[in-house]
Amino acid sequence: MTKELICINCPMGCALTAEVENGEVISVSGNTCPRGETYAKTELTAPVRVVTTTIISDTGKPVPVKTKAPIPKDKIFEVVSEIKAHTVILPVGMGDTVLENAADTGVDIISARSVSVE
Repeated sequence: MTKELICINCPMGCALTAEVENGEVISVSGNTCPRGETYAKTELTAPVRVVTTTIISDTGKPVPVKTKAPIPKDKIFEVVSEIKAHTVILPVGMGDTVLENAADTGVDIISARSVSVE
């Protein structure tokens, strides 16, 4: 079976063609760098995403946050729900962990920006 994808690892947006047999990626073409092949294999067997959103602070200020690493695509809604159910106490620095092991993914949620109390 042939699958066509657009690589999202860089601005090049390479048009990839992957050959898949029995749920395994046999070959990838169209990529201009090794990241394209890795992306196609991951996307077709176990897709993952970095999640970005905001969490509300104890003062009501929104704090931009993201997953520290990509999470399984099927866990996105669980992770976002867990983030929305929590608040963070200000101040926070960029890269500070604001929620550990989100939705049992093993991935922490970190602040994407420093936010002060003021």
